[in-house]
Amino acid sequence: MIYLVIFIAYTLLLFYGSYFVFSDFFLKVICAADTDKKEIAISFDDGPAADYTPEILSLLKQYQVEAAFFCIGSRIAGNENLLMQLQEEGHVIGNHSYSHHFWFDLFSAKKMLADLQRMDIAVKDVTGSVPRMFRPPYGVTNPNLRKAIQAGNYIPVGWNVRSMDTVIKDPAKLLNKVLKALKPGAILLFHDTSKTTLAILPAFLKQAGDKGYKIIRLDKLLKLKAYA
Repeated sequence: MIYLVIFIAYTLLLFYGSYFVFSDFFLKVICAADTDKKEIAISFDDGPAADYTPEILSLLKQYQVEAAFFCIGSRIAGNENLLMQLQEEGHVIGNHSYSHHFWFDLFSAKKMLADLQRMDIAVKDVTGSVPRMFRPPYGVTNPNLRKAIQAGNYIPVGWNVRSMDTVIKDPAKLLNKVLKALKPGAILLFHDTSKTTLAILPAFLKQAGDKGYKIIRLDKLLKLKAYA
């Protein structure tokens, strides 16, 4: 019986370490800035997306906000203009893998690294820059990913405010959730593939400002070199 309890406890520990990006169980992931100032960063995953990224960029320009976009390499083809627009308008591009494969976390370290480097090439071919900041697909970490990150000299960056905008479809509920979670040094995770995020973005940007928060570009907030 004691062995079963130990096995279950160990399994739960591994699950926690793998699926909670802030756990630092397998590798250190930066999930917030160490500051008491009311400064935050916003980030968008899974683009570029022709449906919503242009509108999000337009709103960010209107509010003079710089954001981080953790892009999927396979979505760059056909959206090269959007990727260039991200860079030209002062946003920073991060690596969110090339494939964002459902079973990415089961890849070997070698296959993971090849996937990340393929994403680097896709970004460089369009913008001339190679991202250093990397956000794990689904926020999952494991020993193979640690090896790939170390081999590629990436900087793993997560979040400490997950909007859940891929699940929450009620704009009022989503807006309330993220505003309540604001705190100095927060890194917010949105998706530029989310209609709900697009719907709340103007109100969020205004109300965050009304609360005294300044939105700083992620690499600047963390004092990181964004590109190799």
